[in-house]
Amino acid sequence: MPKVLITGASRGIGRATSLRLAAAGWDVLAGVRQEADGDALVAASSRITPVLLDITDAEQVVRLADEVTELDALVNNAGVAMLGPMEGIPVAMLRAQMEVNFFGHMAVTQALLPRLRESRGRIVFTSSLSGRIATPLTGPYNASKFALEGAADALRMELKPWGIGVSLVEPAQIATDLWANAEADFDAYIAAMPLAAQELYAVHAAGFRKSIPLSQKLAAPVDKVAQSIEKALAARRPRARYVVGAFPKAQATLTGASPTPVVDLILRKMTGVPPRL
Repeated sequence: MPKVLITGASRGIGRATSLRLAAAGWDVLAGVRQEADGDALVAASSRITPVLLDITDAEQVVRLADEVTELDALVNNAGVAMLGPMEGIPVAMLRAQMEVNFFGHMAVTQALLPRLRESRGRIVFTSSLSGRIATPLTGPYNASKFALEGAADALRMELKPWGIGVSLVEPAQIATDLWANAEADFDAYIAAMPLAAQELYAVHAAGFRKSIPLSQKLAAPVDKVAQSIEKALAARRPRARYVVGAFPKAQATLTGASPTPVVDLILRKMTGVPPRL
């Protein structure tokens, strides 16, 4: 049976994808940070083997490369979302955002490519529509996903001679902890900014808070993303991108076809950016 490693499998998209692929006959190596999360996955499916993995821990990634002797697919899924204005978010937090959403994925991919080359396997990155469309006060997250998309595009072309397919899965709002806890997380990130920045962007922050309930209502079921990941892994000729959901597809199309000033105006209004201060 084919074997896949999925990072960030403890909850949300990673957990749903682990269970879906296991049910479809895959042997799943589920990357988790806590043993209890791995135990819960094993209890749900005998085809799942937990692997303790923090993708930002270089020693754990090196050990992973030694322990995984065969692999048919890699799903780079682990991720976090830091929110706030680019001027105010401390640089240390920006680096932490990039460590998880970009550098960690690159480290795991580099470590496991020898195995994927042997199997002529497949790589899928869980990205986001935020990797193509930036919005106010989500800049740190946008930056990490834009970087991920650029790297995946390069990898797709570079790895073609070995028959290794590379795809991006791009959801928008998904019913995971990220959106369930969005308001509390946003407030924590704002509180971590210097007081001067908090004062400068107080109106922006108030507007953004008002937009969160709508995003939560629009959040699609997590299995929609898992379904797209499975499609990217199983397709004979995988697409470069899989946008998840009809509304995100329409949003991506309209944004790409509209003048930048018009898109900026719409997104500013949607996220509560004041017209003038």
